[in-house]
Amino acid sequence: MNIIDKNFNDLIDKLENLSYDEILENTKEYFSNINPKTQESIIEFFNKFPYWGKNIEEHYQLVADSLYYHLEDYKFLYNKLNDYRSKQALFAILSNWYQCDFVNLNKIRETNFKHYFDLDLINAKDEVFIDIGAYTGDTILEFIDSFGVDSYKKIYAYEITDNTINTLKENTKYLKDVIIKQKAVMDKEEQYYIEESKIDASANLISNAGNKQVNGITLDNDIKEKITMIKMDIEGNEQKAIIGAKKHILNDNPKLLISIYHNHEDLYKIPKMIEEITPNTYNYYIRYYGGCIFPTETVLIAIPKD
Repeated sequence: MNIIDKNFNDLIDKLENLSYDEILENTKEYFSNINPKTQESIIEFFNKFPYWGKNIEEHYQLVADSLYYHLEDYKFLYNKLNDYRSKQALFAILSNWYQCDFVNLNKIRETNFKHYFDLDLINAKDEVFIDIGAYTGDTILEFIDSFGVDSYKKIYAYEITDNTINTLKENTKYLKDVIIKQKAVMDKEEQYYIEESKIDASANLISNAGNKQVNGITLDNDIKEKITMIKMDIEGNEQKAIIGAKKHILNDNPKLLISIYHNHEDLYKIPKMIEEITPNTYNYYIRYYGGCIFPTETVLIAIPKD
């Protein structure tokens, strides 16, 4: 056993011997012991972005739910991960949730490659690349920067916000074969509404009520050709998008680059969903591109086995 295995197993053993209430109280105590200015910063962050709870109290209840009820899922994921960078990342995220561990979270931050595109894991050639949550085209431009303009056959870019769509079109206008679609990629084909963020358009949400409508589609119905790569970053709707792309995942085995940080369940649930769609087809990796205080910008990279 190496130090990463030991750290993960020690944390799991500790949590397995605690009650739900003990986990909840311990997380609160660890939080109360950190620097007051850091506490204020974390509270302000949760107030701005309610993905992880509407306030600090709800956040730690959700942490306790995840750590108490899903340890078997985290052990399953740990054993599925294909390198120790990924295993270290999983440990660091769980340790941060439980005990405000900033040190290990800082250690796993990725700086060598562009967001999503770890060149130790991903090759790109003749790709049909689906960018779900394309925002202003930043990921598309980083794809081109990483692999070159001859690395794809076609790029489909999905985005929901008017102003963002305009910037996306401007940023990609010199690229060939980029198809921009103002649609919400979901699990059902129906009308949805845009819940606009007061902070940034990148945090706009899909809801069932509101003023601005957007057409919802499933990837299986919207694209009929073979897909080779899918990136998703859609503010917590990744599970729904995966359900709507089951046929493509099962039949095409595309490379998957999926954000798994918008709540306390995507981290274990999304790999499990993929494994249920097509068992033993993918190698799984986690890469972390966020900060050192609270884990955001966590990406699951699933690469088809040879």
